[in-house]
Amino acid sequence: MTAELVRGQNHTLPQTRLEIRVSAGTPVVAGATLGDERGTVRGIEWIAHPGSPQLPGLEVSQQAAADHRLAVDLEALPTGAHRVTVLLALPVGVGGPVRFGAVPAPFVAVTGLDGTEIASFTLTDLDAESAVSALELYRRQDVWKVRAVGQGYAGGLAAMLADQGVTEPAALAGTIQEAVTRGLARSVAPPPPRTPEGDRVRHATGSADHRPTAPPPAPEPPEPLTDPAATGPAHTAQPHTAPGPAAAGPAAAGTSAGGPINYAHPRRQHAAPPSPPPTAPPAQPGQPAQPVAGDATGWSMDERLYNQIWGMFEDLARAVAAYRSAVDFAESRMDQELDRALSDPRNRIGGAGDRAREAARAKRDELTSRAREALDRDLAQLAAEAAVVEPALPAAYAGWGNPVWHAHRIPMEIPMALRIGDLHLPERTDLRIPLLVRLPLERGIWVDSGRAASEAAALMDTDRLRRLAMETAVAHAARLLAVYPPGEFAVHVIDPAGSAAGPLAPLVEAGVLAGPPAAGPGGVASVLAHLTRRVDLVQMAVRAGAADSLPPDLDTGEQLLVVNDFPHGFDDRAVTQLRYLADEGPAVGVHLLMVADREEASAYGPILDPLWRSLLRITPVADSHLADPWVGHAWTYEPLTVPPGSRVLEQVLAAVAEARRAAGR
Repeated sequence: MTAELVRGQNHTLPQTRLEIRVSAGTPVVAGATLGDERGTVRGIEWIAHPGSPQLPGLEVSQQAAADHRLAVDLEALPTGAHRVTVLLALPVGVGGPVRFGAVPAPFVAVTGLDGTEIASFTLTDLDAESAVSALELYRRQDVWKVRAVGQGYAGGLAAMLADQGVTEPAALAGTIQEAVTRGLARSVAPPPPRTPEGDRVRHATGSADHRPTAPPPAPEPPEPLTDPAATGPAHTAQPHTAPGPAAAGPAAAGTSAGGPINYAHPRRQHAAPPSPPPTAPPAQPGQPAQPVAGDATGWSMDERLYNQIWGMFEDLARAVAAYRSAVDFAESRMDQELDRALSDPRNRIGGAGDRAREAARAKRDELTSRAREALDRDLAQLAAEAAVVEPALPAAYAGWGNPVWHAHRIPMEIPMALRIGDLHLPERTDLRIPLLVRLPLERGIWVDSGRAASEAAALMDTDRLRRLAMETAVAHAARLLAVYPPGEFAVHVIDPAGSAAGPLAPLVEAGVLAGPPAAGPGGVASVLAHLTRRVDLVQMAVRAGAADSLPPDLDTGEQLLVVNDFPHGFDDRAVTQLRYLADEGPAVGVHLLMVADREEASAYGPILDPLWRSLLRITPVADSHLADPWVGHAWTYEPLTVPPGSRVLEQVLAAVAEARRAAGR
């Protein structure tokens, strides 16, 4: 039975290999410190944080997330460590909440490796604090206990570290926040929440052999059944930042081994709109349920498809996480069995040792095989769903090869999101999940033209790579123009040296740019001054509540600035203006799409680091650099490409130009 602790209460721990699961309503930083008998932290080598996530017996997440799983092996802690203190802090400088009083109360649970909850604690009564010591595991007379702490610090992470006795806490806090910011800059934005705020997901109880069961269902969807071979416990050295128990992935949504998969995802829930989604025909006995495009809830088909795509993304992330954890568990179990067998001197004589090795490896292979079978079933169901969903996507969500683009008409209102590429994992590279970004854009995009961007980029000629990067930017600009109503989206281009004339030709020839591509220092200064003025005027009008007082010549539609070959042609003033547009522009409808090699901008020093971190980095070639917000997989990003010989890009831009003429824009 779970012990629900209050501040100051303690509880005896029945085992030493544990997980500490954190659930919050907003991304938080999770870390831990080790203390001696007096609670003193002996040095930075006793602190686990996103910049240095591993210590003996302890591992934390490498990025900020709304949910964390910290792995603890109390028997493997360094000699002299008698206390483990779990720390939570809000990220700084990323535009999120700055105090815990403005977010739902964090929930912390100590569980066994099988997911059995031992003790839990809800951190209530927090207000101005931006960092908090959540709980501590401590040893008294060779017995380990957990105590609910809940001590908040208005001074933030630095004040909390100082209270732990850490020397130079401000410097260490800055290092931790810098590591978190780098992680956020490469993360895929999470989808909208699917469960009511404050809903706490409880963890299922595992079976006797430490293979966890499926997560309990959210209200209303069909109850998922357990496939014991589907998952193994997350190995202590491999924690995941998945929200709650859903790391079991779609495997947990199936029936027992060999049965059909019920694909109703237990987390695909929204505020229920009035219109029901389409339903699949009933499955025949012994046959898997047939997927249907738009089976998520939403007010419109576009919203249902958007939610369904995010559900597929979550399913794939968690199914692979469960498989990898099961493989890690099998390897760890084999190592433990070998250590026990070979530590007995009697097994070193004759063939006993060889038989022990063979038995341990056979058990490892059996567990791995069962996990792979479960993963293959889940991947097959996801592939079937993808095959149904892809042809049903609207143009904004579809790839260039989808026939929907050939019949596309410029809409009268903007869609929810725009597809900017595909994501896949190495377990099945042909299973692609569309990468969607919400509209209007909440952050700028950086197309990395550097040869150090990925292995594929390193093997490519520099000029070819730069041209490909600019072609990628042009394609994204064309997609944005095509999904906005006529006249409500304008594209400006800065090409200081005129080196992008070829890739820019489709935009120029279609006449859809706000003006000719700006070249030279004068052109750069003119465009930046124009957009900076627009940001300033709109900001002042919004703050004063006087939107009607804007000058009549001011274009209030969304603006996109495409910058090629940065920082060529940019002086210090231009760099400052560009940073200003990146920071302040998205809130008032000015967005940035940069094509640049970060190494070439290194001459400006660290002054540009905030600029790079504020942008979503994508590449013109495949690259494994994006991380999901649940389990932190390194996803391979595949850019959208126009099929060879196709003129779909020119056709779409011609439709944009025609729609503008018809609307008198």
